[in-house]
Amino acid sequence: MTTTTGSRSGSALGTNGAEGGTRGTTTIADTVVSTIAGIAVRETEGIHSIGGGASRALGAVKDKVSRSSDPGRGVKVEVGEKQTAIDVDVVVEYGARIMDTAKDLRDHVTDAVETMTGLEVVEINIRVLDVHVPGSEEDEDREGASSSSRVQ
Repeated sequence: MTTTTGSRSGSALGTNGAEGGTRGTTTIADTVVSTIAGIAVRETEGIHSIGGGASRALGAVKDKVSRSSDPGRGVKVEVGEKQTAIDVDVVVEYGARIMDTAKDLRDHVTDAVETMTGLEVVEINIRVLDVHVPGSEEDEDREGASSSSRVQ
């Protein structure tokens, strides 16, 4: 979690470095950064999903129980006073150029996090865990078990 004090917080939040003395503190929680980053990752073309198989399965159960989704799931962040580092595990779409998709993801996440929080993104580590192939077993499971069940 990061806390910024005085004029530095104004500068970080876009007041162009106005020197006005200490007027309070602004604290940005790790979950705020992970949520912003998670949304930006999901908006990146070529990304199918975030997190590993176990993380996605556990998240799906949690989403059903709580009736809400966690946009920061699958994203780990470390937040300092002025900087943040982000780790994300992704599954890419089949046919996506992985290196181009990773560059787009880094650009999109960096822009979103830096614009919204004023923190400098020092690194984004991306682990590509899998390639999603349309029509795979995972897709069939989502469509419903009754569509092509082997047993009745």
